[in-house]
Order: sequence, then structure tokens, then C-alpha cells
Amino acid sequence: MIGDVESLLNAALRVSTPLLFATLGEIYTEKSGVINLGLEGIMAMGALTAFSITLLTGNIMFGVIAATIIGGIMGFIHAFMSIALRANQIVSGLAITMLGLGISELIGRIHYTGVPLPLRLPVIPIPYLSNIPIAGPLLFNHDPLTYLSLILAFAMWFTLFKTKAGIIIRAVGENPFAADTIGINVYVVRYLCTVIGGMLTGLGGAYLSVVYRPAFQPGMTAGLGWIAVALTIFALWSPLRAIFGAALFGGLRALEFRLQPLGIPPNIVATLPYLFTIIVLTIGTRGIVRRIVEAPSSLGVPYVRGEK
Repeated sequence: MIGDVESLLNAALRVSTPLLFATLGEIYTEKSGVINLGLEGIMAMGALTAFSITLLTGNIMFGVIAATIIGGIMGFIHAFMSIALRANQIVSGLAITMLGLGISELIGRIHYTGVPLPLRLPVIPIPYLSNIPIAGPLLFNHDPLTYLSLILAFAMWFTLFKTKAGIIIRAVGENPFAADTIGINVYVVRYLCTVIGGMLTGLGGAYLSVVYRPAFQPGMTAGLGWIAVALTIFALWSPLRAIFGAALFGGLRALEFRLQPLGIPPNIVATLPYLFTIIVLTIGTRGIVRRIVEAPSSLGVPYVRGEK
């Protein structure tokens, strides 16, 4: 029984890692006042890039770095459309999603479907801590990217809420006009946050194809990008809360085939994360709820210098 619970929790943590990367990136993007609905496409491109570069070079870190870069490039494209051209951020994000899914499926289906990845990131147990009963194997016996996601969550929370840089990001998202009047370059801050968000989302996609499932399969993101958007609202734009939210969503995904022996069809359980995503997104878009959960006041509103 204990072994089954440990197995489920480990599976939940593995599923939550790409979710956490994407959610951390979206939190920073939205905190600066930009909505990016292109996470699904960016994750797909990150997965394709990481897999193809790793296969080509024989080095997983090159693949991970390349996926991070491609995510940053796609984040920059969205930033340029949303900030410089002041295009509708929803439309721009959806275009990024369609672009990423289309390119990754076209290239992946032709060249990489059914091709296994001979490499995989090693599991690195933390000395002494990994020997703690139950908690040790669960928390201290993972691959480097899982550790990185947790470290980033704490570091990004501290930066966002305890440093001057975080105050600047939050000021730009709340009142860009006021931030501009005290000398903060609103455009630069929003560009940086959107690019960082894209990089982290690309990193989440890389985790899918070189760690979680060392292979590339079209559609392997399976809606994780959309779940990350909902998880940003569910976490109330806090990187620390995102850890628990990602673990919850990861647990729901991990339950899919573990409840089948109990007579519960896995397809029913598989719909739960997406049903919860729809509920969270629906609630989060209502004005009164947005005020209660302290969504950035200027979220999704293009900034024009000189206009209030």
C-alpha cells in the first residue's frame, strides 16, 4: 500500500514539473501585464527542439538549452505583437499556439515519430536526505530539471515579492502609467518578463521529450499549456502556490490509469484536469473575482506612453 502511494506521488511530481515551469513563466508574464495564451504551442516547440537537438548532438543539455532559446524566441514574438504592435493579446497568443503545434506536428510526424531517445537525464539522489523514509525517495531522488523547477519557484517568489526588481514588475502590471512617470521603462520590463516566460515554457516542453517520455510524439503536450494558464490563476499569481497547484494537477493526471483496477474508467479521470481548467478560467475572467484574487490591474491592456 505504501509503495503504491509512493509510486503515485512520484508520478504526480514528474507530471507536475513541466506544468510548474510553464506556470512560473506565465506568472511573471502576467504580473507584468501581458497575457500569453501561446503556452501550448511553445511547449510543443520546446519538446520538439529538445528531442531533435539531443538526438543530433548526443547531449541532453544542448537539447534543453536549445528548447529554452526557442521558447524565448516565441515569447519575444508574442511580446513584439502585444507590446510594440499593440495587437490583441488573446489573438496573438492563440496564433503562437497554432504556429507551435502546427510546426512541431509537421516536423515531428515526418522525422521523429517512433524514434526513441537513447539518452535520458539521470536521477540524482541527494546524499543522506534521499535515505529518509517515504519523504526521501519522494522529494530528494529526482532528475536535475525537477530540482531546478522547485529551486526556481522559491527564487522567483523571493524576487517577485521581496526585491526591488519584483516591485518594478508588479508596478508595471498594476499601473504602467505611474511606473512610467517614475522612470521605469514599461516596455522593457514587459518584454523581459514575456521572454522569460517563453523560456521557462520551452524548458517545460523539453522536460516532456527528454525526461518524462524520452521520445517525441505529436500532441504530447496534451493540453498542459492550457492547464498552466489556469494554474496561474489557481495559484493567485504566486510561484510558491504554483508548486502545490502543479502537484494537484499532476496528481490528477497520474491517477488516470491507477483507478482502472477499481472499476473507474480512466477516461473519466482524464477529464478532471481539463474540467478544472475550464472552471478556473471561467471564474478567473469575471471582474469581481479578478479583484478578489488580486489579478494585475492592467493585465491584457496594451500600454501607450502618454495615455492613461
